[in-house]
Amino acid sequence: MHLFSENLAVEIASYYRNLALGHGVIPKVFTLVNGEGDQYLFFVDDLAMETDEENQFLAFIVQEHEAVCYARGTLVILEKSQQLIEFAVIDRDDDQAIVCSAELTRDIDDKPIGLTDFEQILAPRKTIFFGKLFDPLNLSEDKIEDFESLWEEMKPKILHRTMGI
Repeated sequence: MHLFSENLAVEIASYYRNLALGHGVIPKVFTLVNGEGDQYLFFVDDLAMETDEENQFLAFIVQEHEAVCYARGTLVILEKSQQLIEFAVIDRDDDQAIVCSAELTRDIDDKPIGLTDFEQILAPRKTIFFGKLFDPLNLSEDKIEDFESLWEEMKPKILHRTMGI
């Protein structure tokens, strides 16, 4: 497993903790890191796409930026009283993914007030719903142009930074 993958798991856990407890929001996030340590992070809901097209776009971005790892996270509502923040980190060179989960507690006004520590487990990458973004894509030239254009439009909203090694 690449060092960036392990660092990304720790970082995304902290990111979600700050968003949930500090700001009361739990967005669907997507982030990737390339071999030079450039990290891109954005909210998946900003894409406003159907699932299949969204996955194609994310795979395009992963491959276009030569990612070594990526992560995707979301809020999972099992019952009104039982909610989890979950994310998985997928490494290009590893068949195992890092899956992280923490239980979210809300007050009577539905505001997040507590979050357990994120528990990490390894799971086969092939069992992760979005674990195939490294698989080769077969996109038309028009679709590639659409995705490139969308990426350019998104850039002002994307967190871009360099991860320390």
